[in-house]
Amino acid sequence: MCCKTTKYVLSVFVACIALALIALPAFAQGAKAGRSLPHPQLLGPENLSKQITVNVWLKQHNKAAFDELVRQMYDKNSPTYHHWLTPNEYKLKFAPTDAEAATVRQHLANNNLSVVSTDKFNHVVTARGTVADVQRAFGVQLNRVTVNGAVHRMPAAEPAIAGPAAPLVATVQGLADLSYHNYFQRRIDPDTGKPEPMVPVKSAAAAPTSSVVKFFNANCYGARQTKFFTTPGGGPHAVYSGARYGNNINAGPPNLPPCGYDAPQIQVAYGLKALYSQKIGKQRLDGTGQTVVIVDAFGNDNILNDSNIFSQINALPPLTSGNFQIFYPTGPASCGGVCGSWADETSLDVQWAHAVAPGANIALVLGVDNSFTALDLANLFAIENLIGPVISNSFGIPEIVLAQYLPSELVVENSLTQLAAALGISLDVSTGDAGDNLILDNVNFGIDSVSPGANADSPYATAIGGTSLFLNSDRSIKFQTGWGNNLTRIADVTPNPPVIPPLQLGFQGGAGGGESQVYVKPPYQGGLPGVGRQTPDISYVADPFTGVEYIITDPAQGPLIGVVGGTSLSCPMFSALWAITTQAAGTWLGQAAPLLYSLPPDAINDVLAVTSPDNVTGTVYIPKNPPYTESADSLAAPLDGTTDYISALYNSPFSTRWFVITFGTNSSLTTGPGWDNTTGLGTPNGAAFVADVVGSLP
Repeated sequence: MCCKTTKYVLSVFVACIALALIALPAFAQGAKAGRSLPHPQLLGPENLSKQITVNVWLKQHNKAAFDELVRQMYDKNSPTYHHWLTPNEYKLKFAPTDAEAATVRQHLANNNLSVVSTDKFNHVVTARGTVADVQRAFGVQLNRVTVNGAVHRMPAAEPAIAGPAAPLVATVQGLADLSYHNYFQRRIDPDTGKPEPMVPVKSAAAAPTSSVVKFFNANCYGARQTKFFTTPGGGPHAVYSGARYGNNINAGPPNLPPCGYDAPQIQVAYGLKALYSQKIGKQRLDGTGQTVVIVDAFGNDNILNDSNIFSQINALPPLTSGNFQIFYPTGPASCGGVCGSWADETSLDVQWAHAVAPGANIALVLGVDNSFTALDLANLFAIENLIGPVISNSFGIPEIVLAQYLPSELVVENSLTQLAAALGISLDVSTGDAGDNLILDNVNFGIDSVSPGANADSPYATAIGGTSLFLNSDRSIKFQTGWGNNLTRIADVTPNPPVIPPLQLGFQGGAGGGESQVYVKPPYQGGLPGVGRQTPDISYVADPFTGVEYIITDPAQGPLIGVVGGTSLSCPMFSALWAITTQAAGTWLGQAAPLLYSLPPDAINDVLAVTSPDNVTGTVYIPKNPPYTESADSLAAPLDGTTDYISALYNSPFSTRWFVITFGTNSSLTTGPGWDNTTGLGTPNGAAFVADVVGSLP
């Protein structure tokens, strides 16, 4: 009935929404587990004079035909397998028309909204105006509400449009002010929760390009040690034994504690050095001729200088105007000191895409901020302009948050990834850094439920998870496990009296993953459990406690070097490898995920849950009481069902306190043989991965 009324009520749950790719069922996970979903508390109407930006998304044409065509593009038995649409073909058959976009623009102008832009395929008209004008244009009141203590703007109902534009519009963005969060993770001070201090680079920029400047210790997992902790004056004491995490706290460069990897070490560990030694014609197999597209918010105002310091100390080629470009599709973007960790995120993305594919071009596409409106437009710009065969997104939000508060955003995200897949682009998305997201959902949004991350949950995205990585002295992999850390404090500051009983600080972060409650499982995951889209698909190192070096400039201190992780690291790394794979194939490969599940066993290294006889145990002695034992499990808790994990003694370089740190304890997510919901299929095996992907093509 909605398509027949003169006043068209927008809803992502009705069949006449042409952008909807997969029906959105009721969000059943929370209800099935008996968990409550929150109701925002109304504070009152939004300020009517406040200026906001809205994106009005138009309906696609011939949606059912487009869905079927994309399905066939990824069906090896179809004659149209990997026959990507050209932009002109897409625009003629499926995009909204110029006349339709003009009708929407007129509706906005009639309501005193200033049109900012229309994309080249007429998918979205962006406009700006006051809250009062937006309310009139879309027939809905905007309110200020509290979501678990945080104040947000939310529409009181689904928007409604009257007049000729009504049947043309799929959804409207910007009525709510929820935003994306990046997945940049510095190693934290366990005592304060703040990121560890970074180290001035000083003379590194002047180092010769033929050598690699060493900073951090690369031995994250050391030999078994026994530590005695006593209380002055004859009080309680304790003895703990187990493997040692990282280096001594008083070590300096090139063995700064605890540990961290540079680019050459990672290149050896993941078989990339062997890959670079191969050639396609006269070109090294290093991404030459391909472009890695990175979408970020705000940017880093010193990105070129920071990245070239990184390149110099890691013996990488410099970034110049010939291999590095920045695009500003939503207007000038600048950090200006008020962008949180987005400047760090930008440095991480650019530097580690360059470290994995040193011959590839890098295109940095910046949204003016981290709003859905800005970053979705940045992705759309990168897709429509075919800037490169792979796009890296190191940001997202829990799926359940969108399903509860803003389901239309799920539709927009899924449509963007489907469009990328249709044009031969792999849109790679980080799965997140909070494991099953239960703690994050509860603390930030008042939702008591686990959830995978969006937009990694889209069946048309390639979802990138994360591992903890430990190396041998020759930089080969000693072992990997799924990223997930717990911490337990066992001794206080110098002189390190024992903490009795040990203080469990609990879960500190881990790779996102899990089953979507919105999207059904795509055909390429037919062999996996469950009925929903499963994440992740594949992984690289992401644990900040086994992280990598990066460079960023502080206005007061100059260039600094630190250790970083998060699935913000694994995503640009895999995207860079996909650029190399594209180079080897000689053609754009489209979405990576469907190809990954049918590769030979040697293409991807399975990541397993590992354990060790050197996991930490302790004995506590309290005067006039019998001694008692702290088991490995009690010191590693909460295990949430995990049985195989690694634990180690960790001396904090910040406070001198001692901890037991665990690896492979990822909330309720697991690591195991074959696909798992922390690491997906595992980590790519360098040259074998590239050769097997190319060999799998018809």
